[in-house]
Amino acid sequence: MTAPTRRVAGVLAPVTTPFDVTTGELALERAVENGRRLLADGLDGLVAAGSSGEAALLTPDEQRQLVAALRAVVPPDRWLVAGTGAESTRAAIALSRAAGAEGADACLVRPPSYFSAAHSPDSLAKHFHAIADASPVPVLVYNIPKYTHLAIAPGLLAGLAGHGNIVGVKDSSGDVANLGAYRAAVPTWTVLVGTGSLLLAALDLGCQGGIVGVSCFAAGLARDLVAAFRGGDRARAIALQSRLASLDKEIVGRLGPAGIKAAMDAVGLYGGPVRDPLAPLAAPERERIGQLLAA
Repeated sequence: MTAPTRRVAGVLAPVTTPFDVTTGELALERAVENGRRLLADGLDGLVAAGSSGEAALLTPDEQRQLVAALRAVVPPDRWLVAGTGAESTRAAIALSRAAGAEGADACLVRPPSYFSAAHSPDSLAKHFHAIADASPVPVLVYNIPKYTHLAIAPGLLAGLAGHGNIVGVKDSSGDVANLGAYRAAVPTWTVLVGTGSLLLAALDLGCQGGIVGVSCFAAGLARDLVAAFRGGDRARAIALQSRLASLDKEIVGRLGPAGIKAAMDAVGLYGGPVRDPLAPLAAPERERIGQLLAA
């Protein structure tokens, strides 16, 4: 394992996974171009194979290919994080090792969810410790109860904090109180918010930034919000947060990966289709997204 020499911070885009319209296969050249443009817009890094990237619908080899392709466009001073959560500890270790071998700077690991009712704090701690022991790159814990139906308690994070290769957490609970509890539980870790609606609140709490789906199509707004916060321009930060929250709630929160991809199409990036069995958006929903972005 490699001890981190810098701390993940700022805004990272949990990039979507582009698929070819005809074949449904990975469209890696589209992933590369999207990544290049998002970084040119001032984002601090990219996350491959996260929830917005339809990770649960990808094969391990597709995840590996995505990391390898994006590594070519992410410079050394930015972050490339790979989602490597899986249902078994063995599978998560294999994904983490593959991501590290392809150049990922860190891994983002959700808890296993299929047998969520059977897990205990002890079994989860054992799971994360084993992954961190085996991972060649630092590990970020990923709390996403919307999809896993398993919320990670702040106390579990505190218990993991002694492991030198577990360095942070992403909280996508959407609950600012939970985010604050995480910040208090692991004061030496990186804490990242997972929803654009709470980006300013996260910064106010002393968090390092966010991995937020809305930055996939509104990178400039997220970038400028962080800059305004760091520059002490409170009024501008609040105004930008209001605009970001509207897009986040209506597109990311309500429509998920299909909404993010449609919004990317609307702003000139490549969104393209979602993978079956996810359903494409109906025409009225696409039109509504266009109106929101135009406003």
